Amino acid sequence: MPSCVTVLIIGAGCRGKHYSYFAVHFPNRMKVVGVADPRAFARSDLQKIHSIDKKNVFNDWKVAAERERFADAVIIATPDRLHKAPAIAFANKGYHILLEKPMAVTPEDCKEIVSVCKANNVMLAVCHVLRYYPASLKIKVGFWHFAHSFVRGNWRNEAESTFSLLAKSCHDIDLINFWMGDKRCLKVSSFGSLSHFTNEHKPKGAASRCLDCSVEQTCPYSAKKIYLHHAEKGYFNWPVSVVCNSGVCDIESVTEALRSGPYGRCVYECDNDVVSNQVVNMEFEGGATAAFTMMAFTERLGTRKTTVYGTKGELFCDGGGPVQVFDFCTREKTAYPTNKSAFIPSHLMGHDGADYYLMDSFISALTENKPSLIQTGPEATLQSHLLVFEAEKSRKENRVVFLETRKELFPKPTYK
Repeated sequence: MPSCVTVLIIGAGCRGKHYSYFAVHFPNRMKVVGVADPRAFARSDLQKIHSIDKKNVFNDWKVAAERERFADAVIIATPDRLHKAPAIAFANKGYHILLEKPMAVTPEDCKEIVSVCKANNVMLAVCHVLRYYPASLKIKVGFWHFAHSFVRGNWRNEAESTFSLLAKSCHDIDLINFWMGDKRCLKVSSFGSLSHFTNEHKPKGAASRCLDCSVEQTCPYSAKKIYLHHAEKGYFNWPVSVVCNSGVCDIESVTEALRSGPYGRCVYECDNDVVSNQVVNMEFEGGATAAFTMMAFTERLGTRKTTVYGTKGELFCDGGGPVQVFDFCTREKTAYPTNKSAFIPSHLMGHDGADYYLMDSFISALTENKPSLIQTGPEATLQSHLLVFEAEKSRKENRVVFLETRKELFPKPTYK
């Protein structure tokens, strides 16, 4: 593979655009040569950023897939339910694939994607960005963020997207599976519900839209506070950029979007049906257990706190570290730095810089022809996805799910 990897972007929304910026900051390593998106403003934006030839700008990914292969790799950042078809089509064309999480929204589709990629001998990396984060390797969601994405936003409704454990937290379950090493999960249970964002919790006197609401000032989920107040301060990045679906982002367009679009709706009057809190309990070989909690109602945005209780010590990590270890024998606490990169471009600071490490690993794997550089390859990702599906089965069926006989859940190496 050449030293500069050529890439086609499928889905020019927030994630696709952010990943594409790797080419802007590291033009000797990656070049964006094509884009496909049904929205004209999104296509045009990426075309200008990367000087893409107009013959490689498509309003439908299927047209790009019908062409002879014209790039080394494809980044698929379409909505969750639109992952399978392009992944299979481009794998059959020989493109290496960076696929946004979740891989797909059913176990069968996940298995088919893995099978097709292996049959075509193409590298597949799934965007479980946390696996590339220095703090995660060292160890071997905020309140308005949930309202933005899972009440008003693209992941609010299971029929249109998928259940929230898969959409939001599949990489958390993946991390737990990764940390457990060669121990396979034997049983899983899960409980969760949509506990707050329902019509019965709507404040008395509240309107259907925040701009018209008399109690908006006392509501923590006010769209004016989350979007308009940021815009008034000149901040038009995420999440404000998501609201402006016309491609123009200014005070007027944000105001109009809140007046007529989905992000201006009262959070207690949306068509959301995904859970706002969920716990997952897992038991692994050897008796080790793991408990994961996904909670909408937190002060800090997207923060993950990890505690590992061992027989000889206790490990704790808050977000990006440092990783703190308390030794039961010496009664001493040691902090281990996570060795973050000295320079991470602002466009790749998503997930506290994990977006950068993901792209760096994927491009390096292609350039050096080393699939082992991909932490989230097909087998490992399939395994953790299937665990998520089993956890959701437990929640919906209100029972413990036993996995001893599920051979596809046995741990396997990411690549050989």
